Order: sequence, then C-alpha cells, then structure tokens
Amino acid sequence: MTPDYLTRLNPEQRAAVETLDGPLLVLAGAGTGKTRVLTTRFAHILMSGRAQPWQVLAVTFTNKAAREMRERIGAMLGQPAEGLWLGTFHALCARMLRRHAELAGLRSDFTILDTDDQNRVLKQVTEGSGLDTKRWPLPGLMAIIQRWKDRGLTPERVTPAEDTDFANNRAMEFYAAYQARLRQLNVVDFGDLLLLVTEILRTHPDILAQYHRMFRYILVDEYQDTNLVQYLWLRLLAQREDPAQRNICCVGDDDQSIYSWRGAEIENILRFEKDFPGAVIVRLESNYRSTSHILGAASGLIAHNEGRLGKTLRPGRPDDAGEKVKIASLWDSEEEARMVGERIEQASRAGQDLSEVAILVRAGFQTRAFEERLITLGIPYRVVGGAKFYERAEIRDAMAYFRATVQPADDLAFERIVNLPKRGLGDTAIREMQRLAREREVPLSVAASLLCEGDAIRPRPRAALRELLEGFSRWRATLETEGHIVGASAILDESGYTEMWKLDKSPEAPGRLENLKELLRAMGDFPTMAAFLEHVALVMENDERAEGARVSLMTLHAAKGLEFEMVFLPGWEEGLFPHQRALDESGTKGLEEERRLAYVGITRAKRRAIISHAANRRIYGSWTSSIPSRFLDELPAEHVEREGSQASARPASVFSGQFPLASRPARLVEAGAWEVKQRPARAGGMAVGQRVFHQKFGYGRVTAVDDDKLDIAFEKAGPKRVLDRFVEPA
Repeated sequence: MTPDYLTRLNPEQRAAVETLDGPLLVLAGAGTGKTRVLTTRFAHILMSGRAQPWQVLAVTFTNKAAREMRERIGAMLGQPAEGLWLGTFHALCARMLRRHAELAGLRSDFTILDTDDQNRVLKQVTEGSGLDTKRWPLPGLMAIIQRWKDRGLTPERVTPAEDTDFANNRAMEFYAAYQARLRQLNVVDFGDLLLLVTEILRTHPDILAQYHRMFRYILVDEYQDTNLVQYLWLRLLAQREDPAQRNICCVGDDDQSIYSWRGAEIENILRFEKDFPGAVIVRLESNYRSTSHILGAASGLIAHNEGRLGKTLRPGRPDDAGEKVKIASLWDSEEEARMVGERIEQASRAGQDLSEVAILVRAGFQTRAFEERLITLGIPYRVVGGAKFYERAEIRDAMAYFRATVQPADDLAFERIVNLPKRGLGDTAIREMQRLAREREVPLSVAASLLCEGDAIRPRPRAALRELLEGFSRWRATLETEGHIVGASAILDESGYTEMWKLDKSPEAPGRLENLKELLRAMGDFPTMAAFLEHVALVMENDERAEGARVSLMTLHAAKGLEFEMVFLPGWEEGLFPHQRALDESGTKGLEEERRLAYVGITRAKRRAIISHAANRRIYGSWTSSIPSRFLDELPAEHVEREGSQASARPASVFSGQFPLASRPARLVEAGAWEVKQRPARAGGMAVGQRVFHQKFGYGRVTAVDDDKLDIAFEKAGPKRVLDRFVEPA
C-alpha cells in the first residue's frame, strides 16, 4: 500500500522522493514545492528503513530552513526527530570541527568570533607592520581573506594567480599572520569552519572514510547558492569509491542563482552531471504559486540565458489565466512612485490585504521615493532585510554633517561626525572637548575651536580637527553662493566621507555610495538645505511603526523565497536593471545573473505583477533620460500588457544582440509612451572659453568641445569631461 505522504505528491515530486540510489539533481523551479520534496524524501528514507536518522546529512542555508525541515520531518514521523545531522553548512562544520579540533591546531572548546572581534584581531596583526590603513583599509583586507576562505584556500594554498596587489602584495603575509593569531587565541571565524574541516577531510583519509561510513545519504538545499569551499566539502563527503553509494541529492534552481557577489558559484549546479556521472535529473516544473501569464512572462525572459540546464514552468493548479503582466511607462521617477502608491491605495480599498503587496527594487537607494510616497498617503509599510532609507547609517552620518553645517550649535550632529572618518581623535580628546563645552557653556564646535588653540591634544589630530572646522566655514559659504546641492556634494567629498566608502572593499560599500547619491537627488526637490532637513525630520516623526498589515518594501535579493499576491517591480532601465556595475565587472556572466534576478522578481507574484520604468531621473538636481531595460524586450508579447498612449507602437529592440552593449546616443521616452526619439541638439552649443555652471561641480570654463562632450576646468573641482546637457551658461 502506498504511504499517504506519497499520494499527496505530483508525479515529478514523487520521482524526486523515490529515486534513492545514486546521485540525484532536483531542478526545482519557483513555487514548485521544493521544501515538501526535500522533507518528504528525508522522511521516506527513514520510514523505508534505508537509513537511521544519524546516517543522513541534511544541509540548508539558513537556521530557519533547518528548523522548518526538522519540524516537518517530526510531524511526518509522528515523533520528534532526534539525533539528526541537519543544519546549516556552518553549524554542521562547527560540530565536525569540535570532534577533530586538534588536527587544526585548536582545542575543542574554541570560540567562534563575530565580525567585530575578527576586525580587532586583524588590527592587532597589522599594527607595527607599516600598513597605511588610509590607503589600504582593514575592511578591504578582511574581505580578501574571507574571499580566499570561501574558495577553500589556506595561506599555503594561495597561488600567485589568486593573489592580489592589496598593500603592495602583502595580503598573503597578513592572512598567514591572522590565521596564526587565531590559533594562538584558540578562536575561529565563520570562514574557518568550512575551510578547516575541508582541509582535515582533504589531508586525513581515515577521517573522511569515517564520515563515508556514517552518512549513507546526503541532502542539500539551495545548491545553486553554494560557494567553492561548500562545494569542495560536499564533494569530499559524497565522492565514494563505489559509485552506487554516492547517494547525494541536491535540490536547487539554476535560474535563481543570484548571489555571486557573496561567493555563490552557479557552475557548481551546472557541472553536477560531470561531477557525478550517471546522475538522475528530475525537473519540478508545476508551479503552485503564480498564474499562467506570470509564469509565461518569467519563462520567456529566462530562456534568453545560455548558462542554464533548462526547464519551463507551467501552472500546477486549474486556475484561470489571470491578468497579464503590466508594463507601465512613466515620465519620471516621481510619477512612478505616485503610480505605485495610487494602485496600492486602490487595491486596499478593494479589499487587498496589504501584507500581500510588495515593492521589489534592484538597489537599496530606490526605496527612498516609495517610502516618502507611502508615508504621504498614510499607507503602512516595512523595509525587509534592511533599515528604512533615512535610518541607514550612511544617511544618518551625511545628515549629521548637513545639520552641523546649517546649525553650528547642533552638538548631537557634531559629536556623531567629528571623528568620522577617523581623524585620530581618541576618547580623551572627545572628553576634553565636552568638558570645555560644559565649562564655557558653548556648543561643541566652539569648544573644538578652543581645543585647537591649546596643546591638550596631539599635533596631528589637532590639525585634523582644525581642518574640519575650516571646512564647516567653507561649506557654509558654498551653501550661500552655489546652492545646497553643490554644497552638500562638497561636504561629503571634502570631509573625506565619500572617499571612506570608496576605499571600503566590503560588499555593502557600493550600495552605501548609491544611497548617498540618492540623498543628493532627494535634495533637488527643496529650495534650501534647511528646508530639506525639516522635511526629513517631519518624515521621521510621521513614520511611526504601524500595527497590522503593511506593504513590504525590499530589494530583489532579499525577496528570494517569498511570495505576494501583488508585486511592483519599478526601475527597469538600462544601467539600473541590469545594473551597470554587474555588466562592467562580469560581462555576459553578470548580465545573465541580472536576468535571473528579474526572473526571481516576476515569480514572487501570485496574481498581479506590475513592471515600470521612468523615462527621466534626476541626478544631482539635473534631469537625465533613461533607456528602457533590455529585459522588457525579452518578455513574450502574449503575456504582457503595455500601458501608455502609444503602447502598441513598440520600436525595434535597441539591443541587437547579447552583451556587450555598444555605445548609443542618449534617448528620451515621451511621457506614457514607448516611442523612442533622439534628444534634439542643443541650439547654439558651447564655445571654448565660455563660462558655465554645473549643479555638482560648480563654475568653470570650457577648454575643449567634442560634439556634445565638453572639457571644463572647474574652479573647485578641477578638470572634468561632462555632457553639454548637464551645464548651462553662467
């Protein structure tokens, strides 16, 4: 008699559960019941007597996924699942490492360091080395070390090809010193958990054989997101001498591999058949989440990727087709935010649960316009996977600089940024400044000026503090003469704050820089910096945490694994989505990952998906035109409905082939339409020697003219090459 838990599966799910001998790759499309398959397979192995609970190694990416799997297996077995080797990569490797700690030069009671402690250890080993941490910041060095660990490289295994020119080729030296210091302290970082266990299995065949005898089955979730050291660890455990005993089942979706920026290697899933000859591949293609139009649009888009194993999603339930995917062409980013807000309002009035509505953006800086619109309309929302725009650290820092400039008596703002970036001011100097302010009953900025006149602090930090105070005087003058946008840009650049994030090599740094640019864009809507600061204060005051259902606002990366009835996908424009940085750094490979990200976004929607793009966006107070994303051309016409007065008059694709995209002249999309027209030439043009004004760089003189490109010697920013549409006669 067939067990009840098998009768609830469709044929492809059942094949994935019952194929127990040999290697198996389950290609699980979005919404196809991946978790059910994985937990049912685990339970089936136990209930059919193929293995005991401790003979199955089950690996997940998150503690939440591990907890859910444990609970589901217990429910299917009718009793708590005990003795399981089920957990995240790091949890399982920590368990293994405690068993064999002495082989890694550790005691079994080792401590796992958090990020802050890792940075403190690295600072210890680099002190006295002569490393210029301003030019070579320690977060950049830590990122390099962790990248080597993610690739399974101990200091001895780093080859010249893997080396970097960081600190004049001294990164390997610091890596070795860092590892030695960790051993002395009997501590490890998260990267060590996998690295050290993999190294033990590589170099001790007897221990590897123990685990081969112990684990009769291996189950892996989200295999497309594995990095190189995770892949090496799994392959060591699965590659047995007898091919019939290679009972590894990897569940994943090559079309949802979107985390290369944190080390994920899509090649791991693409080469599964090569690693395990004779492997069975089962495709889960019945989607139980979305309508046929949403699935058709997503499948048509992802079909343009060449680096994939291939599958086509189809509706798994007898539903109506639902409405087509909407594509809204809008005049500018403000109109885009208004459109999204108005449609959410309409849906809410029609009974739509706001917790089933999501706005998914490509980059974190995009949330600002939607947050302000939702606050204006009184629609409750939450930012998933990050802070709200004006609560982000870099925005708070920048706002503190602006507040201290506009209002010199704002001690809270001054105290936040007086040593940011680092100016050598220690706790003693800060306390002395605060003491002076209390005694003289003056603002901190005045106390700082008094401190610079004496010798209470060392010469170097005293000079840095004096330079900051002179900067505030200069920036106040800039605000008066050149306006708040130029002034704000000067504050961030001349204070060294922007440069601090440019030197930061962490994965978050580019996003922080984009957020700062978005902050400057937002200021363009206000006449003065004081008016903007007042606006932000009121926004923060009105933005109280709402109870009950809220709209979800998040990046596409944070949305993976989630689903919503109604999904908005704004900002589908070249340079933003696909993101220019991905194209510049990774070429075709980067483009294909961006397309997978678009596929993930569309398949989050159960009933309604609305994609939008704006023809114009403000950059440093000036408007620039945008080209619609190439992904819009790749959506099958039968599954989409374009909105706009000329929506039916689609031009031929502006992308004649695969990346790289040849340079093209600037284009402008007319409001509400798809007709693409060339921007008219500037009447009269600019002449050499002419004095001009630029919103970011200020005043300057034209030194050369090349068609629409101008070489300008700016009075403060120096020589720059800019497009003529961004300057105006002075």
